[in-house]
Amino acid sequence: MKRKPLVGILMGSDSDLPVMEKAAAVLDEMGVPFEIDISSAHRLPEKTAEYAKSARGRGIEVIIAGAGMAAHLAGVIASHTTLPVIGVPLASGALNGVDALYATVQMPPGIPVATVAVDGGKNAAYLACSILSIKFPEIGDMLEAQREETRMQLLEKSKKLQAKVREGQ
Repeated sequence: MKRKPLVGILMGSDSDLPVMEKAAAVLDEMGVPFEIDISSAHRLPEKTAEYAKSARGRGIEVIIAGAGMAAHLAGVIASHTTLPVIGVPLASGALNGVDALYATVQMPPGIPVATVAVDGGKNAAYLACSILSIKFPEIGDMLEAQREETRMQLLEKSKKLQAKVREGQ
């Protein structure tokens, strides 16, 4: 039996899918159920507003929204819900994501959007997991295990590098 989604992933267009799939992969790895869809703030404003307004009632607890260029998707969603919204500015257009970063991070008081790096789909998912870990300790346990695994891999790489350096001296 499939559990109800806890995270909603939205993107402005299908061209955003490669970055947003990275968020989906992290959520899969952490065992966090999610849903994913396309919903443009400018081309599908009614769908976007309805998604945001209905999310809490459908069991969604965090929304990840990725968009490029004008990147109003996360802000529009945040204006229609009090759920945590994580914005992922996407590299596109003449400014290669800087415009999307500014549009996502510069929200007016009272309508916050947590913003990750340009093309930061993975970190958006990790942040969503951190938020969810407040209510679901097992997600926090998964995060801690993932961080420990990363630490161990880095220590192993460091040992190999140091051995290689010693051999070359």
